[in-house]
Amino acid sequence: MSRPPRRPLNPHDAAEALFKPAKKVVAPAIVERPVLPNAKELVSLKLDSDVLAYFQADGPGWQDRMNHILRAAMIDKPDSIRAIQSSGIPVAAE
Repeated sequence: MSRPPRRPLNPHDAAEALFKPAKKVVAPAIVERPVLPNAKELVSLKLDSDVLAYFQADGPGWQDRMNHILRAAMIDKPDSIRAIQSSGIPVAAE
């Protein structure tokens, strides 16, 4: 009575025997967080160096001051801002 070999004779079969079949990993369900009112978002923004220096000159809190000025401009002229945003035309630096 002959026993089957402990190792496969074919090199391809031997290589395949070394690896376990890959298991499909199920991605966890994405849980959306509720939107918080007035939540701040982290953004990357390119500004002219003189504009940045102007806001940073008054010390800490320059980002809040810049946000306040942008909000005031948005509230003061909402139609103008929407027109600029929808036009796709880049605004030239003064």
